[in-house]
Amino acid sequence: MDSGLITIFLPLALAIVMIGLGLELTPKDFARVRQHPKAVFLALFCQLIVLVGIAFILCNLLALPPLLAVGLMLLAASPGGPTANLFSYLYKGDIALNVTLTAINSILAAFTLPIIVNFAILYFLNDAQHVGLQFSKVIQVFLIIIIPVAIGMLIRHYAAPIAEKLNRPVRIFAVVFLILIIAGAIIKERHNILDYIAQVGLATALFCALSLAIGYFIPRAVGINSFQARACAFEIGIHNSTLAMTIALTVMASTAIAMPAAVYSIFMYIFAAIFGTLINKFDPVIDKRTTQAD
Repeated sequence: MDSGLITIFLPLALAIVMIGLGLELTPKDFARVRQHPKAVFLALFCQLIVLVGIAFILCNLLALPPLLAVGLMLLAASPGGPTANLFSYLYKGDIALNVTLTAINSILAAFTLPIIVNFAILYFLNDAQHVGLQFSKVIQVFLIIIIPVAIGMLIRHYAAPIAEKLNRPVRIFAVVFLILIIAGAIIKERHNILDYIAQVGLATALFCALSLAIGYFIPRAVGINSFQARACAFEIGIHNSTLAMTIALTVMASTAIAMPAAVYSIFMYIFAAIFGTLINKFDPVIDKRTTQAD
């Protein structure tokens, strides 16, 4: 993948994707946390603490090579992907809760992602200078996430008709961009891709399955209804692999670190569809308009 393409096109394309995320958000989405605080805080706890811990355990248990271990930790630190809303719609989840979680998660990730990734670099590489996120790169990550989302929200606030017209094209662009970035990373590492899949395939498949299961069954275990638990599951189980890959390729300048997110993307939608089908069959939503008091 050409270096100019990486340094210019990828951040610009990701900015468009993140603007698209902002087009779907309003300040009310952040305020909605007061309506369902238990579901929101539990989902964030699972995302930022439980899943990061599971990714760390998988890296050690499966003895992943250092760069791939950092890549899996980067993926775990990435917020939920925009397509979580689509899966919630298809499988009868609380879409409003999804939007709220995406909004809060995207903002938090600007702060938590550099911390988690720097920890992974220090632990697995023992060399912060190798591909580390120094302060300037932390700022770069912050800008990649925050500024485009804010621009999208401003467009939604001041020019709602334009936001509505842009929504569908940006969604299509996001899917095409994800396919292209995965294809580009695979082409560059085509001589090593089978080795990468052999090394990280099991870890990413387990991480994907566990993300969905934890996102659903932990909320259910503490009394959150199926309607909201589905939203939590898809928000937690569908990570923003586009963001993870772009940060790996641009900020960290490492195709190897991007590989776990690329392989994860292969499993992500398949697993989410299977999981949603199983939940619909074995734990159907009785009345999705009824939400549990928190």
